Amino acid sequence: DVQLVESGGGSVQAGGSLRLSCAASGFTFSTTTMYWHRQRPGSGVELLGNIDHKGRVAVYTPSVKGRFTISRNNAKNILYLELKGLKTEDTGMYWCATYRSRGQGTQVTVS
Repeated sequence: DVQLVESGGGSVQAGGSLRLSCAASGFTFSTTTMYWHRQRPGSGVELLGNIDHKGRVAVYTPSVKGRFTISRNNAKNILYLELKGLKTEDTGMYWCATYRSRGQGTQVTVS
């Protein structure tokens, strides 16, 4: 079964940084395009960006360009989302996904 387990969320002050991880198993991670999403309180789901199997990144949400970085380690089956310059409006649930599956998510709270 596909498993995606996020970690690294938490509470941080505005301007701070976090690195989220997504441990993947149950599929061929190294050939799979991966996605990061978030949902902020009272808002819909946002596609933050994706990274293909070769590490090419497409960032979709303008508000995170230049602050968030997606990367992956195919040898370890781990997807990363580095968050810098965090703002209170970045508070929300963040999760990783494949085209068909998603993890439970990790909460990020910025105060």
